[in-house]
Amino acid sequence: MYSVVYKKTAVKDFKRIDKSNLKFLTDSILEFTNNFSFEFEQELLKTGKIKKLQGLNEELYRLKLRTYRVIYKKEEDRLIILVVAVKSRENSYRK
Repeated sequence: MYSVVYKKTAVKDFKRIDKSNLKFLTDSILEFTNNFSFEFEQELLKTGKIKKLQGLNEELYRLKLRTYRVIYKKEEDRLIILVVAVKSRENSYRK
C-alpha cells in the first residue's frame, strides 16, 4: 500500500487553493493513493489522466484533476507517493 507525503512546496500550493477545490484535490489524491497499483497506473496512462514528464533528471509524473495538475514521483522502496506540487493548469509546468 502506498502512502502520501507532501513536500513543503505542495503544502504552500494547497494554501492558495479555495476550500471546495482543496477538498476535491485531497480526496482525489487519497483515492488515487489507495487504488494505486501497476495495473491502475497503466490504465490511467492509456486514458491520459497521468503522464510521465520528460526532460527532467528525476522521474516525475503529472496527474490531472479538473484544472489542477499534481506533480508526483514514486519511491518504490518505501512505497511512498511524494506530491511535489499542486498547481492550476496555467502554472503547473513553470519552474
